[in-house]
Amino acid sequence: YGDIDVGLDYDAEAGLADNGDLEHDLQALLESAGAAAKAASTALVIFIDELQYVPEAQLAALITAMHRCAQRQVPVLLVGAGLPQLRGRMGDAKSYAERLFEFPEIGPLSTEAATKAITKPIEAEGAKITAGAVQKILADTRCYPYFLQEWGQRSWEAAGASPIETDDVERATTTAVAALDESFFRVRFDRLTPQEKRYLRAMAELGPGPHRSGAIADCLKREVSSLGPVRSSLIVKGMIWSPSHGDTAFTVPLFDEFMRRIMPGDEWRV
Repeated sequence: YGDIDVGLDYDAEAGLADNGDLEHDLQALLESAGAAAKAASTALVIFIDELQYVPEAQLAALITAMHRCAQRQVPVLLVGAGLPQLRGRMGDAKSYAERLFEFPEIGPLSTEAATKAITKPIEAEGAKITAGAVQKILADTRCYPYFLQEWGQRSWEAAGASPIETDDVERATTTAVAALDESFFRVRFDRLTPQEKRYLRAMAELGPGPHRSGAIADCLKREVSSLGPVRSSLIVKGMIWSPSHGDTAFTVPLFDEFMRRIMPGDEWRV
């Protein structure tokens, strides 16, 4: 049987989204997934946090793919969360992004919502908190959602009995700030270059902000134009943002106080 060859003869199956071009591959993939979802009477929802850190080429591919899904009327939705500069980054990636997506701003909670965020979990445990204690938590946290969680937990732990009093919140503030300094704030600080730290320290010297670029430059005794690259890198890192032309603000509250604690005195000016 030496003259007999044995083998399998078949046509290769066509691939999907595998031509190496991210923009076209992602379009094909999401359109196909959306068609499958539609056939099953459901939807595909994609959730992406910290969307501002996605590289521009990948962000452009994602926007293009979502645009294609909208044109084909397949049920594919994108829910993204990011810092305030996200709107600008998406517009830079694809000019039609602002027409394709909605960009609701989520800032500090309202006084009413922040009060409920503190009181409802406490009341659910059969305990109470005084109005003064609630007001102090709201003032200390600036109604920032993550800080409300941190202060709420620390206040619960500090209280010996119900109701939670203002003195309990005073002790909670000390431990909450220490915890934020060691983790939430410190992680951000450690990513900075010396020049970036000086820039943020100058902002902190001026207060919570927002601050004019000229005021920051004056504090550093520098020309505004010379600080452009530092400011841009801090925006990319998510440390600051520009609420309006020429203005600069911290992306999280209380960071100015942290900068003054970790870089005290005037040595940073040198």
